[in-house]
Amino acid sequence: MRNTKAITFLLVGPLGLLVLHLCKDFIDHKTIRPNIDGKEDGIQIRQLTTKSSYVYSWPKCQRNISAANITGFSSLSGDIQDFLYYQHCRHFPMLLDLPDKCGGADKSAEVFLLLVIKSSPVNYDRREVLRKTWAKERLHNGVWIRRIFLSGTMDTGFEKERLNKLLELEQREYNDIIQWDFNEKFFNLTLKQILFLEWMERNCPNAHFLLNGDDDVFANTDIMVEYLQGLKDKNGSKHLFTGHLIQDQRPVRWTKSKYCVPVQVQESDSYPPYCGGGGFLLSGYTALVIYNVSQSITIHPIDDVYMGMCLAKAGLGPASHMGFKTFGLHIPSKKVDLYDPCYYRELLLVHRFLPTTMYLMWHRIQDPNLKCGINRHSV
Repeated sequence: MRNTKAITFLLVGPLGLLVLHLCKDFIDHKTIRPNIDGKEDGIQIRQLTTKSSYVYSWPKCQRNISAANITGFSSLSGDIQDFLYYQHCRHFPMLLDLPDKCGGADKSAEVFLLLVIKSSPVNYDRREVLRKTWAKERLHNGVWIRRIFLSGTMDTGFEKERLNKLLELEQREYNDIIQWDFNEKFFNLTLKQILFLEWMERNCPNAHFLLNGDDDVFANTDIMVEYLQGLKDKNGSKHLFTGHLIQDQRPVRWTKSKYCVPVQVQESDSYPPYCGGGGFLLSGYTALVIYNVSQSITIHPIDDVYMGMCLAKAGLGPASHMGFKTFGLHIPSKKVDLYDPCYYRELLLVHRFLPTTMYLMWHRIQDPNLKCGINRHSV
């Protein structure tokens, strides 16, 4: 039996006993994981002054210095070296939390579609537009749509403090940000995904469906809800993972590519089927399956590939949906407007939108007077 004395609590104010009560279930069903030195991680809980009342915090994860002994380590890029040094780290201090976003774990079944949006601290303009367009929290067709932005931290010193303050101010106004104290970088997107799934398992386990995507995608969430309500299993209790299906891919070995995964990270020369990480839909059931399976799968630097790995290990697979265009929308003719709303009104998601274009497109497809020819929106 593990030594539970390794668990420490930082209880702030007269609500200390309440914190113990709130965290009891979390401590009871979570395994205390050994860190790289073989010592058990201590969990701390601290109170915030914002609407988000309590956050979970772990001691700083130390880098695995033995990674430097990997053959060819010195020839790898700095980003890959950092990834290998900290690949074992799965817990980071929480700066902003949303424990009541879904009404608490017991009431989370009231959330039909949870919008889970990855966003860097600097992307304030994108978040503001999304809050006013497709990510607006609302009741649609009798069901609730809720919104969460996922963020890490950027820069150091005063600049880091300023960006953190920006998110804190947004949190006070909108109550829609979860932030962890890890570096916001491309190879940490998988970490962001894992941390969110852990949050979901704790705070929103009964949400029916999730849209997992970037903050630069255009998502027709009204149509998305109607699509999900039309499924045979429309309560999210069965497997669903759908989007832009990518198959028969292999790791990129070209060192100048953003997606380069050297053999030191993955020896295998193939990827399982996966959906483009710009945006995909999954059921609450599948999200929790992925979370449980992820505990036994080494973190991979490409987040959408990692989701495919988790699905494969669970004996599940992703499905293709023609309404997802995570590589953008290709219209061969130069004589038509690429942003004609008739091309977008029946699509579920398209990647790569500027905030101004996003705002305009959302309002144009909502226009009840929009007229489209019979072939104008077939792409």
